[in-house]
Amino acid sequence: MALTGGEVLLERGHDGRVAYLTLSNGPYTVITWEMRQLVAERFAVLDADPDVRVVVVRSDGEHFTSGGDIAGFMEVDPIDFTDLGHNVTAAARSPKPVIAAVDGYCFGVGLEMALSCDIRLATPRSQFALPEMNLGMIPGSGGTQRLARLIGLSRAKFHIMTATRIQAAQALDWGIVAGLHDDREALYAAADELAARMAAFSPAAQRTAKEVLDKGADGPLYTGIELERKAYAMLRATHDFAEGVAAFTEKRKPEFTGR
Repeated sequence: MALTGGEVLLERGHDGRVAYLTLSNGPYTVITWEMRQLVAERFAVLDADPDVRVVVVRSDGEHFTSGGDIAGFMEVDPIDFTDLGHNVTAAARSPKPVIAAVDGYCFGVGLEMALSCDIRLATPRSQFALPEMNLGMIPGSGGTQRLARLIGLSRAKFHIMTATRIQAAQALDWGIVAGLHDDREALYAAADELAARMAAFSPAAQRTAKEVLDKGADGPLYTGIELERKAYAMLRATHDFAEGVAAFTEKRKPEFTGR
């Protein structure tokens, strides 16, 4: 049995349209086996809630997370590792946009969790790494695949096979993060502002854009374009699209409902 401990707190804001998942387990926010499952459970609740439109993942520790509970891993039966990463990367399967607000260390499973989110914001002091090579192991929750797709195979090989950290400025230049903000207060304010902005869009359009981008990226160009074309045609029949057009012609803000 793995060591237990830690929590994944769930809060709602902006009239319930934005949800916040806060990782909580000491200053280094060590991710325990229990917390992995809590991430999946929290996302299951949010995915089923039609009022929630955007999710923000953050931490209340000194660091976003220094990685997983290494000692605890030795208490888990090897057969349980067949599902490794499925729970902690639930953000990738969520139909809702997910923003990761990263301050400080974002290592190991923490980086894998952040990479499963749609948008990442960070602070200048943030550092990113998949240091599993130091333990005689490789990333096991999607890190090898998601990082390579994001920054390229050559760069991913270097950073994974040498356990070398990526500094915040480099992460911004390579597209790992979409923006840097001066400190945690500014970071969380920026994430909150971005979440509120995204929550005002059509949930149907946001959900469809996420699906088309993710699935299109995994196939050849012609497959992605065909997927995009069919998704566009589907959205043409939605109430939200009709509302968006009406609001545009009437010069007012649209009121999207997700239908």
